[in-house]
Amino acid sequence: MESEVFVRPVVQRDVSAVSQLAASLVSYHRDLDAKRYMKIDRVAEGYARFLSGEIENDRAVVLCAVKRASIVGYAYGTVEGRNWSALLDPHGALHDVFVDPSARRQGVAEKLVLEICSRLHALGAPRVLLHTAVQNCEAQALFAKLGFRSTMLEMTREA
Repeated sequence: MESEVFVRPVVQRDVSAVSQLAASLVSYHRDLDAKRYMKIDRVAEGYARFLSGEIENDRAVVLCAVKRASIVGYAYGTVEGRNWSALLDPHGALHDVFVDPSARRQGVAEKLVLEICSRLHALGAPRVLLHTAVQNCEAQALFAKLGFRSTMLEMTREA
């Protein structure tokens, strides 16, 4: 029998576990394209410092997915103001969503994305914008299922 997964805000005691998941997300992207994604030494420690501040930020949402008392996923988003260089009105930005491989295909990512969108909307964000790697077709399918639509494609050219 599958244990229920629930989503809740990250608190300080969760930061270490969430930072390990964040490090896995960084590693995933770096493995996709080492020229595009920066190399970060001690990424989990850096994320721990960063997320410790963000859980206190009233314009940020940091959530974790918990199953059997273990953190199996997380999501991080912020409320952003108008951005002239990107031609964006105020919006929510979903920066990170990651689920441990052991908990995938169980609806965890969907719960995280829906909850973070709900919380960003409650903070005044009229829409939520995200970026996903072009190679990550599974994530793109999930986001489309949840109502996201493609609007931009990032392209990179090496010097």
